[in-house]
Amino acid sequence: MTLFRLDASIRIDGSTSREIADIVEQEWLASHPGDKVVNRHVGAEPIPATAWGNAVAGGATEEAARTPEQREAIALAQTLADELINADAILFAVPLYNYGVSQHFKTYVDLLLTAPNAFGQQFLKGKPVVLATVRGGAYGAGTPREGWDHSTPYLKRVIADMWGADLTIVEREFTLVGSNPALDQFTDAAAAMHAEALDAAREAGKALGALPNGL
Repeated sequence: MTLFRLDASIRIDGSTSREIADIVEQEWLASHPGDKVVNRHVGAEPIPATAWGNAVAGGATEEAARTPEQREAIALAQTLADELINADAILFAVPLYNYGVSQHFKTYVDLLLTAPNAFGQQFLKGKPVVLATVRGGAYGAGTPREGWDHSTPYLKRVIADMWGADLTIVEREFTLVGSNPALDQFTDAAAAMHAEALDAAREAGKALGALPNGL
């Protein structure tokens, strides 16, 4: 079996989304020792910003007339789609950045959706996907930033509604507590949220690993 994992954090060391995803991956591997994990880190190795435009233009151009850049973008889009289609289970680690979805993940999605076997169809219908997402502040009901998280709704629409995946979300808030003095008053709440997120990651990883043949 194969687990595909994508990280979108601009950090590697100290990444809080990576911490959650690591636990999910470890639990999956505990159920599938020796099985394959395919990694893509779009935060550390971003998809070129020009790739989407080249893929769209190339798709509207006769193959013989395509530029090398268009051919390269079209091939990369197909690779991205195939990585998801060929996986038995999928793990996305995507943090909230500046109240919106990571630009690296958005660029990834835009390019991927130019692939013929991904565009306009639920190409991950029923496939198990875990999304690890983190937020520096608090965005729940009644907080000053309620409604300011424009990333998680987008991720749900794309992964679950557009792609048709069976989506489980593991969330953690207040990740900036401890580094931002203005949030020191929330230390206890942040610690509780951290512990809850790690427990949720373990449970999500175990559930993902328990699924037969990724279904």
